[in-house]
Amino acid sequence: MPLENIRVSRQARDQLITLKRRTGITQWNTLCRWAFCRSLAEPTPPPAAKHPADSNVEMTWRTFAGQHGDLYWSLLRQRCHADGLALDEETLAQQFRVHLHRGIGYLVGDRNMRTITDLIDYAVDPTAA
Repeated sequence: MPLENIRVSRQARDQLITLKRRTGITQWNTLCRWAFCRSLAEPTPPPAAKHPADSNVEMTWRTFAGQHGDLYWSLLRQRCHADGLALDEETLAQQFRVHLHRGIGYLVGDRNMRTITDLIDYAVDPTAA
């Protein structure tokens, strides 16, 4: 079963605010989906870091994933399997958090990511970034 609630760190919230301003995307869940997929696209596993859930940005799994909840959950399970990690609920929840936070950091730290067009261009051709 996927996570019940997702709450990001204060630092991630601040980064999401920057991404909202840059891209014009107003929904946290949409930006978080982009960030999660951005991290999954990286071939290296994310560092095992603790990310405090100390912001007011919180959403349910259903809000995060929408109608594609099974797809996002399967992508996470596949990634954990590929990284040689256990597929228990605790590991999956922890890996979701580190992928989400890494992805947010990657998106906000990418100097070429200045508009929504840049975000879409990256999705179409990640090698061009």
